[in-house]
Amino acid sequence: MYRLYGMSGSGNCYKPKLLLAHLGMEFSWVEIDVRKGESRTPGYLAMNANGKVPVLEIEPGKWLAESNAMLCYLGEDSAYLPTDRWQRAQVMQWLFFEQYSHEPCIAVARFILKHLPAEHQRRAELPQLQARGHQALAVMQQHLAQQPFFAGDQYSIADIALYAYTHVADEGGFDLSRYPAIRRWIGEVRSQAGHIPMS
Repeated sequence: MYRLYGMSGSGNCYKPKLLLAHLGMEFSWVEIDVRKGESRTPGYLAMNANGKVPVLEIEPGKWLAESNAMLCYLGEDSAYLPTDRWQRAQVMQWLFFEQYSHEPCIAVARFILKHLPAEHQRRAELPQLQARGHQALAVMQQHLAQQPFFAGDQYSIADIALYAYTHVADEGGFDLSRYPAIRRWIGEVRSQAGHIPMS
């Protein structure tokens, strides 16, 4: 049985958790509070020298870091990762987009507003983060206005990756009422078999 080390409320940790639920796979969850330094202990660093969550323990002594790598590993030979070469490349395109253009803006803005005090100096980053985040959301809106999911007609790990922080983007100060196709898509994701909310 897989063991998933993560922090509740983290979109990156939610991604593999959601896919495991879709797949109907049993797994155990180990809560890691990064704010208390629990991802910097010698034991945790032995699993992931980068000291970040999540980590997926595939079997004793075999660990995988990086949430989108977990989606690819767990999604192999399932309906959530296409076998067609072009569709698979489309999935990868959106996974890279999520980590480079989406998560660094939307997730970080959410972290600042949700977890840091109002007087924290990082509040000064919000205007730039929100401007860049809206650019990413506009790209998503344009794409989803033309097709139901990110890799075409089929729900995939690309949707899981982008859903994780998009559906809570309001917590980062993003008004999703401006993006009707994204709101439609969020509803589609929530309707998928095995869906679980982010805790």
